[in-house]
Amino acid sequence: MIWYQEFYAGESIEPKKEKVKWKILHNAGQLDIYVIALSSNPANLLDIISAKELMQKSYPKQDMLVIGVDKGYDNAVELAGKIILEVFQKTGNLDVREYFLSQQKNFRRGRRCKSCS
Repeated sequence: MIWYQEFYAGESIEPKKEKVKWKILHNAGQLDIYVIALSSNPANLLDIISAKELMQKSYPKQDMLVIGVDKGYDNAVELAGKIILEVFQKTGNLDVREYFLSQQKNFRRGRRCKSCS
């Protein structure tokens, strides 16, 4: 996974967002946590994926660009809306993918332990 350096987090997990990130990278079970990533389909804006789903070894997460996390699906949808609105206010368009890819220097590949592969 590749993480936006200043990734977005919902209010309830903002103080512990680095711990949540660590748990996701190390496949530690997390109930009700959702990852917001650039869409795997260029026709869409964002993907909202359960952290439980990411624990599957076969899930294609190698090149996933994570830009946010939140607790609860409804909160994740709301955070995704805020991200889209922020991109629109800054650029005047809804090209979320282009906006974040233009800031490639702000992405870091997440590191995980060797035994967690």
